[in-house]
Amino acid sequence: MKDEMGPHVRDISRALGGKVGEDEIERELGNYLNVYRVSLDTAKRSIVKKHGGNPADLSLGVAKTVRELMPGEQSVSLLARIVSVNEKEIETEGGSKGILYGFLGDPTGTVPYTAWNPEGLGLAKGDVVRIQNAYTKEFKGRVEVHLGNRAVVSKEDSGLLPAVEIGRPVAPSGPATAAKIVDLKEGLSNVAVAGRVLSVESREVSVAGEPKTVHSGVLGDETGKVQFSAWKDFGLAEGVAIRIEGGYVKSWRGIPQLSFDDRATVTILDAEALPPAPELSASPRMWIEDLAERGGAVDVTVRGILIDIKDGSGLVYRCPECRRVLRKNVCRIHGEVQGNADLRVKAVVDDGSGAITAVFGKELTELLLEKTVEECIAHAKEAMDQEVVRDELADLLIAQPVEVRGNVTSDDYGLMMIVDTARVLKVDVQEEARAMLEELEG
Repeated sequence: MKDEMGPHVRDISRALGGKVGEDEIERELGNYLNVYRVSLDTAKRSIVKKHGGNPADLSLGVAKTVRELMPGEQSVSLLARIVSVNEKEIETEGGSKGILYGFLGDPTGTVPYTAWNPEGLGLAKGDVVRIQNAYTKEFKGRVEVHLGNRAVVSKEDSGLLPAVEIGRPVAPSGPATAAKIVDLKEGLSNVAVAGRVLSVESREVSVAGEPKTVHSGVLGDETGKVQFSAWKDFGLAEGVAIRIEGGYVKSWRGIPQLSFDDRATVTILDAEALPPAPELSASPRMWIEDLAERGGAVDVTVRGILIDIKDGSGLVYRCPECRRVLRKNVCRIHGEVQGNADLRVKAVVDDGSGAITAVFGKELTELLLEKTVEECIAHAKEAMDQEVVRDELADLLIAQPVEVRGNVTSDDYGLMMIVDTARVLKVDVQEEARAMLEELEG
């Protein structure tokens, strides 16, 4: 195993510019793979982000299954069968250009692909190909594989993979691995999770051009909550306790999401098997360090000190078409427009284990200021300075202990919470810091 990890340890070290020792990288990589049981690609990206690097700097492709693909991966290797091939002419700055697109797949699923430089590839339906250094993007909620300038495609023996049909992956092998919701991380597959359905709704989506119904909502247990998507009608109802065997975990902007389909088994549990819904609907308090390791979470509470108010806070004006914040009355998409006034706070909250960007919307900002947006406009006009509202927020909030609640997402720039509720705490800061330190030290 150590020999297999060596090239990936060195790849992580290169991406971090050598600022972290290979022994430490090897230890962390082993923990992600063996303790947290995430995929190798997810582990590498997480380690690079943890130490302040950019995952795009990773250069060694990681062999993955289709099910393990995530948006935003820069160096992916696949063994896949070409399910369909289509040609298309597109217009570029250099004139018209031919590309290939279609679906490719393996026993775990299928995914759209685009080959931007198809010359010499000779792709045909049914071919089994080994792809190296592909990259992925997200389009309409689905991962796409892109074969760009760096991609290398070679044909393999067709017997290496079974026939693949769009939308019909095979059932997972072996018993499902039991997990609590707090332990769910992107890349996990064939997991068994027990939880209570806290909400559920159905909607129509298009998959490979075919309409499908997905049943989505929130599942909770005593450790936390997770968003789920059921691609079969299991008769899920709000409040029901269930056990899912054969689920898999992907993520959206770092928030783990549980998916399951007709390969999974869903069992209705006794009502007493889990705490009642009101208890599970509560927002668990989490440390920022744990959120960073997990990658994000649904409806969590963070307590910490508000240490900074970022630029772009206070009174802002938004484009009436796309809602982007204007700069000197100019939208980067729609040009010069008459903006609509809005209030927001982009704050940095630190709980001693890490920091998170907390974004407060208009209603919360009005509550904190005890002023309406109209009163803020009047204040700014009187002072002849739009920044006066941001300065007032800074005087009010910086160095204050706060509690914020909401969904936490992550990207290459770190963690961000879209705050649903917030309050300034009246606490003994020294006592709170002492308690936090004791808890962190175990």
